[in-house]
This record gives sequence, C-alpha cells and structure tokens, in this order.
Amino acid sequence: MNLLDIIMKGEIMMQEETEKKIAEMLFQQREEEFERASFDREIAFYESIGAGDMEMMRFFAAPLFCEGCGVLSKDALRNLKYHFVVTAAMIARFCIKYGMTPEMAYQMSDMYIMQADECHTEREVREVHRKCLEGYTKKMQIVRNSRIYSKKIVMAITYISEHLHSHISLEEVAEYLEISVSYLSRAFKQETGMNFNEYVNREKVKAAANLLLYSEYSDLEISNLFGFSSQSYFIKVFQKYMEMTPKAYKKRYRVSL
Repeated sequence: MNLLDIIMKGEIMMQEETEKKIAEMLFQQREEEFERASFDREIAFYESIGAGDMEMMRFFAAPLFCEGCGVLSKDALRNLKYHFVVTAAMIARFCIKYGMTPEMAYQMSDMYIMQADECHTEREVREVHRKCLEGYTKKMQIVRNSRIYSKKIVMAITYISEHLHSHISLEEVAEYLEISVSYLSRAFKQETGMNFNEYVNREKVKAAANLLLYSEYSDLEISNLFGFSSQSYFIKVFQKYMEMTPKAYKKRYRVSL
C-alpha cells in the first residue's frame, strides 16, 4: 500500500468516526426530545442588531445557552464561554453586512470575547453577553444613521428607536434634544423626507410586523404594546405602510416558530 492509499484510508476512517459520533448525538437528542431553537427567530435576532433596533433585539434575544442550544463542553462555564464566542462572531458578521466596517466589527468582537474569557462565573459571562448585544446595537444605530443625517436628527431617530413601546411626541423629543419644536419639525422633514409622526408610525409598524411573524401576540396586544390609541387605529396605520391588514400580513408571511 502506497502513501496516498494510506492517507486516503485514514481520511475515510476519520470520516466514518465523525459520522458515527454525529449519529450517536442525534440519537441521544431524539431520545431526550431535544429541539433546536427556531432558525427564523435566530436570524431575526441577528438582523435586529444589524438594523440597530434595540427594542426588537431585546424581544428576540434568548439567554446565553438556553433551551434549544447544543452542549459544546461538559464544563458549564466553558460551555457558556464557547456559546458566547459563537454569538459574538455571528453578530460581527451581521453588523458588517449592515454597514459596519470589518475592522470595527472584529475589534468589538475581540474585546468582548477577551472580557468573557476573563470571567470566573456564569453570571459574569452573561453580563458580558448583555453588554455585547447592547453595545453592537447602539453602534449600529450610529453607523446606519450618521451617513445621511445631522447629529440632532441621529439623536432623534435613536430616541424614537429606543421608545417605540410608548407614546412619542414631537415636543418630548425636542425637549430631550434641547431644541425648539419648530426647528426639530422642520429639520426632521427636510432630512428624512417624512414628518415626525409619519416616521414614528412607520417605525412602529415595522417593529409590529416582526412581532406578527415571530411571536404569539394578538393584534390587540401588539397595538397596546406599541402605544396605539386603539386596535382599529393600529390596523389603519399598519395597512397604510404595509398595504395589507395585520391579519393578511401574518397569513402571507408567517413562519413556524
């Protein structure tokens, strides 16, 4: 038997051993009725970070190593750290996809991974995980808005994004920015092409559309969650921006959770 045959035989044996281990793991998971987390919901989570959407990120975020996650180490702390490394790597790639420079994305990833590596308890790792999610999401808010808007409008848009679950008024945001209502109204329209209330409603509808697809909330619950005055008004606003009712939207695009 020549060297090439020996190498090929070794590779075949390694492949067979790998397939055997995978088959054993799948059998054990079936015996334990193990179900992985929804792929669609996971993608929605990463995309919410890439979009700089703090509300949706918090909604779709799952605890680090929760039900539906595979075991990467028998040591609980090491297992949690491994899961965090995977999460940080995925977030970095989604943020690059949405406009963050690779240098910034990977620097942030390295920073958070090093922080997690120095943790001595699971609680500490979970705290780094929280900071990582919020840190990337806030940075993406700046990345996505700073290219086309002035500093004050970026701050206004960020404020709206972080308060979608409450009633948001032009006066409230103007006071927060320490500028006049008339100036904010005029600048907002000029830079975004929409008046303030239209922009707020559109962003609420976009967030509500995600909940329709990825949650079990009813139309009424979603209407209340985003501070609409009534369910009928929510349906009217939703139809304006999505060109169909919430019920029709859910029926057409709903995926299995």
